Amino acid sequence: MDLRFGDSKPTDEERAAVDALLGPPESSWEGADRSDADLRWARGGREARDRRDQLLPALHALNDRVGWISEGALDYVCRRLTVPPAEAYGVATFYAMFSVRPRPATVLHVCTDLACTAAGASELVATVEARLGPQSGVKVERSPCLGLCERAPATLTIRAGTPARLGVPPLGEFEDEAVQAESGGPGAAAPGDGKGKGRRGRNTLHATAVCAPATPTRAIAAATAPESAPTEPAPETAVPQTGTPTLTLLHRIGTADPTSLDDYRAHGGYTALRRAFALGPAAVIREVTDAGLVGRGGAAFPTGRKWQATAAQPDHPHYLVCNADESEPGTFKDRVLMEGDPYALVEAMTIAAYATGAHQGYLYLRGEYPRALARLTHAIEQARTRGLLGDDVLGQGYAFDIEIRRGAGAYICGEETALFNSIEGHRGEPRSKPPFPVEKGLFGKPTVENNVETLVNVLPILTMGAEAYAAIGTPTSTGPKLFCVSGSVARPGVYELPFGATLGELLTLAGVRDNLRAVLLGGAAGGFVRPDELDIPLTFEGTREAGTTLGSGVVMAFDDTVPLPRLLLRIAEFFRDESCGQCVPCRVGTVRQEEALHRIADRTGAAAADDIALLREVGRAMRDASICGLGQTAWNAVESAIDRLGAYE
Repeated sequence: MDLRFGDSKPTDEERAAVDALLGPPESSWEGADRSDADLRWARGGREARDRRDQLLPALHALNDRVGWISEGALDYVCRRLTVPPAEAYGVATFYAMFSVRPRPATVLHVCTDLACTAAGASELVATVEARLGPQSGVKVERSPCLGLCERAPATLTIRAGTPARLGVPPLGEFEDEAVQAESGGPGAAAPGDGKGKGRRGRNTLHATAVCAPATPTRAIAAATAPESAPTEPAPETAVPQTGTPTLTLLHRIGTADPTSLDDYRAHGGYTALRRAFALGPAAVIREVTDAGLVGRGGAAFPTGRKWQATAAQPDHPHYLVCNADESEPGTFKDRVLMEGDPYALVEAMTIAAYATGAHQGYLYLRGEYPRALARLTHAIEQARTRGLLGDDVLGQGYAFDIEIRRGAGAYICGEETALFNSIEGHRGEPRSKPPFPVEKGLFGKPTVENNVETLVNVLPILTMGAEAYAAIGTPTSTGPKLFCVSGSVARPGVYELPFGATLGELLTLAGVRDNLRAVLLGGAAGGFVRPDELDIPLTFEGTREAGTTLGSGVVMAFDDTVPLPRLLLRIAEFFRDESCGQCVPCRVGTVRQEEALHRIADRTGAAAADDIALLREVGRAMRDASICGLGQTAWNAVESAIDRLGAYE
C-alpha cells in the first residue's frame, strides 16, 4: 500500500459505514464534494485531530460492514480524522481481527491456544479446512484464546455485512437495541469532558457472531449458516456452582435475568451505589482501602491506593477505564460476569468514578466477546434511560456516563497504557513509566484503570462493609476470588472460592481427571506446578512462596495424554505473535525462544542442553529489560516446565 493519500476511492458501502459513525463530511477537506467555500479556507485542523480517538471505531465500522479495510476506505477515514495514512495503516495492521487484504465476509476463527490445543484443536482445524474448500466463501483462521475455554475446542464465526445484528443467537431480545445503537448508541460525553463533545459513541456490530463448542460439523454449520447455528449456552452453564447460596460475586448469575434492570434491582442491585452516595467519595475510598481489595488482573496493586492517588490529582478531567480485554490464555471470568451480570459492572463503574471524581468512563471490551457487547450495550442504555447514568445519577447531581470501546484482537492491550493508546487511536504499544496513569493516563489526564473482577468486588465491600469483606480469605489476601478452570477436568468453568483455599480443593470441585501431569497457574504468563504440589494455597503470597504466580486466576489441568513440549511451543508462538515489537528484548527474545524450542524438539543430549542454556539467557534478558509485563513474563511458563517438570529430560 502507498502510505500517502492516493487515488483509491471508497465504495459507497465503505463511505456509508464511516459516515454512520462520524456523520456526513462537512467539507471537501473531509471527503465531501468541493464547494466555493472550500477554496477560501481549510476546515478541520485541531478540531479534526481531537477526534483521533475515533480511529479504532471507524476501522471497526469498515470491518463490520465489509469484512476488510481497503486502501480507499482507509484513505477516507484518514481524511475524515486528519490522520496520516502511514499512521492509520500502522493501527489497522496492529490488530488481528482486521485485514487490509480482501477476504470473504465470513471468517471462522478456530482457537488453537492451550486449552483448545489439549482438546484437539489442531485436528479440528485440519478437518474444517479440508471440508470448507476455497469456494465456500469462508475464511478459516487459527486464533489465539477466544475466552471460551470451558467449551474447548471453541470457534467464533463473524459475518460482516448488513443489516446490523448485535450479539449472538438468540437475538430477539437485542434487536431493538441494535437499532438504537446504530442511530445514537450509548456513550454520550458527560458535561465537563474534554473529549467527544457533541457526539455519541456508536457500538453497532454490523456482523453476525456465533460462539460455539466446536465439532467439525458444528463449526462448519456456524460458518455457513450462522442464523441456524445452535444457540449459545447460557452464561450460568460456565458456573458449575450456580445456585450455591454462599456465592458473593456470582450469586446473580443463573438467578437474575441479565437483560432486566428490574430483576437486577430485585436481587440487591444499586444498593451499593446508594450507600456510596450516602458515604461520599472519600469514605468510599476508605472502605475499599480498609477492605484490602487488590487488583484481580495479576499485579495485585491495592485498589484503594490507586483510587486515592487519582482522586487527589488537581488536573481535570479525570477518567475511569474498565479493562475488559481479558486475553490471557485460559481466562474467561470477566466474560462470564459481563454476560451473566452486566448491570453489576455498570453499577461498579459508577461507584469507582464517583469516588475518583471522574465523569466519563470507557469500557474497553475484548473484540471477541459479541454477547458481552450486546448485554453491556443494553444494560448501559437501560441505566441511562432510568436515570442511573447521565447528567444526574440517582438524582444526586452527579454526572457520569460510559462509552464502550471494542478491542480488535491484541493481547498487549491488556496492559493499561497500551489500552490507553488504543483508545486514543494509536498502536496499542505500552508507554514508559513514570508518569503513571494516576497522573497522566488516558488523553494525558489522571486515570484510574481496573479490570472487571476488581470493580465488581466493590459492590459487596459497600453492601456488607469493609470489615466483613476483609474477614473473607486471609489477612493479606482478602475477599473472594474467581478461578478459571479448564483442561483435563470433568466440570470446567468459573469457580468462586475465598482466598486461602488450596489448589487441590479447587481441582476436586472441578473433578480433576486421573493421571494428572501438570497444572498451569496464571495462564501463558504463569507457571507450571507438579501433581504433588496441590496443597499450594491460592493466595498471592502463597503462590509466590511456592515459586509460581496466581495471575488472573487461570488454572489449567493437563493429564498425561497432553504432549507438554507441544504446549510449550504454543506458548512461545503466542508471545512471538503478541509482542508489539516496540522494545528489542521482547521483539527479538520471543523469536529466539520459539526457535530454540523448535530445535529442542528435534535434538537431544548436549545439543538440547545448549539450547536450554540459551533459553535461560534470553529469558533473563527479557525479564530484566522489557518495557512491559509481556516480555517480562514470556519465559515464565517455559522455565517452570524445564525446572519443575523436567520437560526435556
